[in-house]
Amino acid sequence: MNNLELQKHANEVRKGIVTAVHSAKAGHPGGSLSAADVFTFLYFEEMNIDPKNPEMENRDRFVLSKGHTAPGLYSAMANRGYFPVEDLKTLRKLGSYLQGHPCIHIPGVDMSSGSLGQGISAAVGMALGGKLDDKDFRVYTVLGDGEIQEGQVWEAAMFAGFRKLDNLCVIVDNNNLQIDGPIDEVCSPYPIDKKFESFNFHVINADAHDFDSLRAAFKEARETKGMPTCIVVHSVKGKGVSFMENNVAWHGTAPNDEQYAVAMADLDKIGAELEKAGEA
Repeated sequence: MNNLELQKHANEVRKGIVTAVHSAKAGHPGGSLSAADVFTFLYFEEMNIDPKNPEMENRDRFVLSKGHTAPGLYSAMANRGYFPVEDLKTLRKLGSYLQGHPCIHIPGVDMSSGSLGQGISAAVGMALGGKLDDKDFRVYTVLGDGEIQEGQVWEAAMFAGFRKLDNLCVIVDNNNLQIDGPIDEVCSPYPIDKKFESFNFHVINADAHDFDSLRAAFKEARETKGMPTCIVVHSVKGKGVSFMENNVAWHGTAPNDEQYAVAMADLDKIGAELEKAGEA
């Protein structure tokens, strides 16, 4: 898929995020938006998946370790065809299957998640299982940079590195903001790349909002043998919405009606620019 098509999909994913959180009047738009391009690349190009057959035995697995950014995952999945985009408006509502954190009963969701630090452990288990069963699927997991302050992350990393799980790709969304502020002021996990290297990971730094950078990073990850890979994607929290970008206040706040209108206008403008670029 070419970059322009991916950019269009990513913009629709961002619209879905904003719409879902606004409809729910709750949720986490900032980190969902920062990871939107990663979600888009994984679901529209990188992973071996089939929305029409979500239980396909040899599919690639995905675990959203930073489960509070479920609006981003749901929007990518909806736009990829796992369920109707219109259902995003039911986020967090009573009776909806789209709850505030990913649930395994949703077709295409491989693991329930939300308790920070635990998703990567599930992903490591899946990767080990694949190795033991001599399967060739890959396992991807997205972590928050604030999440890696959790000790369980490093227990899982130690095990993955020791067992040489080269079918595992850990993605750290490094937007430098968590609920209480900049991560380096709350409890700095830096240098992230050197830490993962010390746990026997192959580490790649990439631009979270550049599809050429992401494509090169995931290609390198697939070609790396004998050790797991960590891709540290450098991102902007709230990416795509003018008043949310790099603003910690939008970690877990839903836009009101006026803010929603501004956010959608921002994304509509981006969409129009992409359409114009496609006609050039």
